[in-house]
Amino acid sequence: MKLHSAIACFILCSNVFAQQNTVAVVPQPAKMRILEGSFTLGNNSFIEVAGNNSDVKRIAAYLSQSLSAPTGYKIMVKDNPDGPGNSGNIHLMLNAAGDPSLGKEGYQLQVSPNSVIMRANQPAGLFYAVQTLLQLFPGETEGKKKVENVKWSAPCADITDYPRFGWRGLMFDVSRHFFTKEDVKLFIDNMVKYKYNLLHLHLTDDEGWRIQIKSLPKLTEVGAWNVKKTGTFGNFSPPAPDEPKNYGGFYTQDDIKELVQYAADRFVNILPEVDIPGHSLAAIASYPELSCTPGADKYRVRSGEKIMNW
Repeated sequence: MKLHSAIACFILCSNVFAQQNTVAVVPQPAKMRILEGSFTLGNNSFIEVAGNNSDVKRIAAYLSQSLSAPTGYKIMVKDNPDGPGNSGNIHLMLNAAGDPSLGKEGYQLQVSPNSVIMRANQPAGLFYAVQTLLQLFPGETEGKKKVENVKWSAPCADITDYPRFGWRGLMFDVSRHFFTKEDVKLFIDNMVKYKYNLLHLHLTDDEGWRIQIKSLPKLTEVGAWNVKKTGTFGNFSPPAPDEPKNYGGFYTQDDIKELVQYAADRFVNILPEVDIPGHSLAAIASYPELSCTPGADKYRVRSGEKIMNW
């Protein structure tokens, strides 16, 4: 009898362990228990918001769009000032009394067969709870178009999460090779999925000056453009004087304002990097009088290089 009990316990524990191993959340939450059952979205599912916080409503709209596009369901957002009731499938709410263990970016996420409840002290925590919930659903939620023949289910779970580090940054080098405003937005969209909160934007280097300075127009008229060269570093010829300098681009001040707001709406701060005095060939080529080196008026913006394949 004892042997049978031991075997049954072993099988049960193995099944739970295997189930937990099949659920991947990145970064791994501080605490996560995978439970039996699953929550399934349907055409009558909706998101319920407690309170009138504008940031929370914006997060709810973000979740609605993220789920509606791939599922084809119209997952609406509804107000419920009294908090979760018997109705409503997905609930977002701020804690009336702050939980010290969660801090400003932590959250609690409870997924049951009948509902999903997300709680946090601050809107940032709810936003990160949404990112975790989206990871629990099938990978097809990444898409922007309706996907057929997918069961839109998330495993039941009890998750408490908070960051170990306040500064969670990624660097995006838009100087050596220019990336459009839409590319930067896509980069932000991808980094927040993994709960990064700081974008280090590398705006100037030898290969290009990428931010408009209205009082110094040559920085972008001259410094934002070079001759396109491909190959590995050090293995292509320097640009000839008559080669067209049409590779590059820059962000207007309005572009930068738009990107800063886009990032802020996703709880990301942008840290701009302007390389001075080193790595400033694009600036010197634009305004040679800034240099003390004879012959600076002959300088050209450095050509970009293709990243080597490893």
